Amino acid sequence: MATLHDVRRTAAGLPGSEERATTGGAAWFVRGKPYAWECHPWPSIPEEIRTIIASELVVAVKVADRVDALALVEMAPEVFLRTTTTWSEPKVAFRMAAIDGDHLAELVTEAWRVQAPKYLRREFDEAAP
Repeated sequence: MATLHDVRRTAAGLPGSEERATTGGAAWFVRGKPYAWECHPWPSIPEEIRTIIASELVVAVKVADRVDALALVEMAPEVFLRTTTTWSEPKVAFRMAAIDGDHLAELVTEAWRVQAPKYLRREFDEAAP
């Protein structure tokens, strides 16, 4: 079972990443742009999704486009939730209890790539073993 500590550990290794406390929980930004965040059961979220978010830890990440998000939901509907709100689209939300650590790290890193400027992506790629 993945935790917010796992998100923090991955985010800590990404250039320019910073964690902020928000009204909805923890969120991670690069150059002022959010790329991962803890979901909160806002009233604007459909009731069945809001119930899940209220009962367990759910995190959302930016994705390159809506097609990527839909593919993840179709591939593993027990892990990925259909859309929550239109804020910060395209994105995908997932149940932390249902995702493994390697997939979590991949999702967070790819979300960071979507939001990070080229020079930070280059810095990250050049530092990779």
